[in-house]
Amino acid sequence: MSYFDAASAAPLHPVARQALLASLDEGWADPARLYREGRKARMLLDAAREAVAEAVGCRADEVVFTSSGTRAVHTGVAGALTGRRRVGRHLIVSAVEHSSVLHSAEAFEAAGGTVGHVAVNRAGAVDPSAYAAALRQDTALACLQSANHEVGTVQPVAEVAEVCRAAGVPLLVDAAQSLGWGPVEGDWSLLAASAHKWGGPSGVGLLVVRKGVRFAAQGPVDERESGRAPGFENLPAIVAAAASLRAVRAEAAQEAVRLRELTERIRARVPELVSDVEVVGDPERRLPGIVTFSCLYVDGEALLHELDREGFSVSSGSSCTSSTLTPSHVLKAMGVLSEGNVRVSLPSGVATQDVERFLAVLPGAVAGVREKLGAPTPATVVQAEELVVDSLGKRCPIPVIELAKVIGDVPVGGTVRVLSDDEAARLDIPAWCEMRGQEYVGEEPAERGTAYVVRRVS
Repeated sequence: MSYFDAASAAPLHPVARQALLASLDEGWADPARLYREGRKARMLLDAAREAVAEAVGCRADEVVFTSSGTRAVHTGVAGALTGRRRVGRHLIVSAVEHSSVLHSAEAFEAAGGTVGHVAVNRAGAVDPSAYAAALRQDTALACLQSANHEVGTVQPVAEVAEVCRAAGVPLLVDAAQSLGWGPVEGDWSLLAASAHKWGGPSGVGLLVVRKGVRFAAQGPVDERESGRAPGFENLPAIVAAAASLRAVRAEAAQEAVRLRELTERIRARVPELVSDVEVVGDPERRLPGIVTFSCLYVDGEALLHELDREGFSVSSGSSCTSSTLTPSHVLKAMGVLSEGNVRVSLPSGVATQDVERFLAVLPGAVAGVREKLGAPTPATVVQAEELVVDSLGKRCPIPVIELAKVIGDVPVGGTVRVLSDDEAARLDIPAWCEMRGQEYVGEEPAERGTAYVVRRVS
């Protein structure tokens, strides 16, 4: 089985395993106690904190260990907003942040705060000037990921941090996807990360709060972790997380070159091997191991199952793979195709032959899904130079398949009106038009669902 979902969770690094097993014997005592076992545990905890601080590029007393990366984000956002509540109740986030950041924003908004969302371009990147425009006198905090978890696009953190610093607004960076590859550049104020993203054990998060940042921990506190992460530290996991971070950093430069070559191979060859594919994300400013593409006329869940049967573990941002049946907020914000979406995130040490085998298997898997899915005969009503396609009650990609089948039945300049009640159609139909050179006129309310109007131009 080839595991190609390292962006979700990287396999445990051998160094992490060794450190975890060793510290189970040496680091079980309470590091707050003064007797021998406690002192030994304290030495391990301090050494781990120093190692992490060196990797991040901060002071050791600015590092807090939390129970997860999500907890680090929630604690960081809430603490910074509360610490600066006298400044105002305005928070800025990008439209493609991880759900942990967006859920924090939702909670803040529900409590009476206001949230500004900064849009991204079609590659998934923000424009620093958009953050500058979003800043207000009552802005208490801004958040920006260092690199996107779904498409791999690297964000201009240093430039955004400069804009925020000039306005006196702290910037919290979600560095979960990038910290294993190197420190985050720029004059940021807070940082969050998660050990299982770089090959450490799950259940360890990092929160860094720079000195001088106003911060007020929320909820009951105790004396541990500067009062910002209450409860007994999971010392063996923390030691393993720090050891693995140091180990992957030592390997990062060489491994990044190798993974970039492999992902570039995927980016270049997938459109050659499979028709009607859109490769998404910034082609240059991107993480080494992530490549994402979407296939027209394909059910994403069915494609993932086909690839799983062929021995490949990948993930997807397609609406059909989620319990909510709504497309990925990242793909939606980018305005790219969501149907048939596949994210390949290669782990360190992946074999070249596994990538080649994936490229060999993919065309047949896509073709098999398309054949099994078929294209139901659309119910159409001719209205002069307009066709009405009734796709109500049908999930994407069926509405797009039906649109593709009838676009040639109207003359150039004619229109096709697709009726759909699937939220994914709002993203996938315009994306289809972009890929196929047709004009997306817009959407209109219908008696049931929404009418998406497409004009044939070629």
